[in-house]
Parts: sequence; structure tokens; C-alpha cells
Amino acid sequence: MDVRVERTRRSLQQALFALTQERPFDEVTVSDIVERAGVNRSSFYQHYADKETLLAFAIEAAADDAGVQLVDLDPQSSEPPPAITSYLSHIDANAAVYASALGPRGSALVASRLRTRLKLIVRNGIVAQGAQPFDGLSLEIASASITGATFGIIEAWLAMDPRPPADTAVAWIWQSFGTPSGRWGETDAAD
Repeated sequence: MDVRVERTRRSLQQALFALTQERPFDEVTVSDIVERAGVNRSSFYQHYADKETLLAFAIEAAADDAGVQLVDLDPQSSEPPPAITSYLSHIDANAAVYASALGPRGSALVASRLRTRLKLIVRNGIVAQGAQPFDGLSLEIASASITGATFGIIEAWLAMDPRPPADTAVAWIWQSFGTPSGRWGETDAAD
């Protein structure tokens, strides 16, 4: 991708996240976003159809930034990888927009794209590890299972009032990666 295009997209995404820390997503306008990003309105529409599409891409990019590091995770470790902590810290810092986008009256587009991206990240992590998380399940089903648990934990965590710290949600997600016999690919000593 052209460096200028990527820079413009990142500027728009960062502007959206910054603005949604100041006020609700519904109150942020395209004019606000382009002004904060320092680009013109036509540049916005060259990249995104509307602010909901921008939000979907911004959330997807944040997941990608974290997911790149998941290929290095150690499923045998009792400590979650820094990528999960970093990603949940990002979500925590932008909790209002994530809660709005993923909540009961949120954006189906954003939720669907995030689920799809998380599933790809999880799938790639499993493949990189060469481990089968759950005996007898295909890679696609195992990926969907882990993704579903992760997405569900994120949704539930965002809905909590008061919301526990990001580290708590990270621990829940990491714990959900386990199986009755241990972590990915680990077998029970009794077997």
C-alpha cells in the first residue's frame, strides 16, 4: 500500500479514537474527524464511505496490530502474551467507542469485521504453534471457539459497571484458551 494512503488512513483512525474519548461516537461528525486528522473531506471519502466504516477499519487495524505478535505466543506459558495485554489496554482506553460499537445497539458491521479479524489472528496463531487446541476439532472450529470466547469476554467486560481493569479481562481471555487437559497441544499426564 502507498505510504501516503496508509498515513492518511492511520490519521483518520487515530482522530476517530481521540474524538471518541472526548464525546460519544454518535456525536462525532465526519467534519470533526477530518479536522482532527488534518485532511480534507474528499480524502475521507476516498478511503471510507462513512464514519461507521472508518470505525470498523480502525478497530480492525488495532486488532491487527496486536495479532501480528500472536504468532510468537507460548500456549504453555501461564502468562498471557504482551500482545493480548496491549490490545485489551487499547480497548480499555477506548472503552466508550468499543462498548457503543459492540453493545446491544452497536454496529453489526463493526462486530462482524472484528470477529472475522480475531478469528484469522487466532487461526494464524494456532497454525504458527503447530498445535491443535482441542482434540477432535478442526482448525476452523477450534479457531471459532477461541474467537467466540474472546469476543464474548470482551463484550461482557465492556458492559460491566464498574469495569474491572484490563489485566483482569486479559486473565479471563488467557484462561479461556485452556482446555480441560491444559493448554494448546498439552496432554494430560494420566493419558
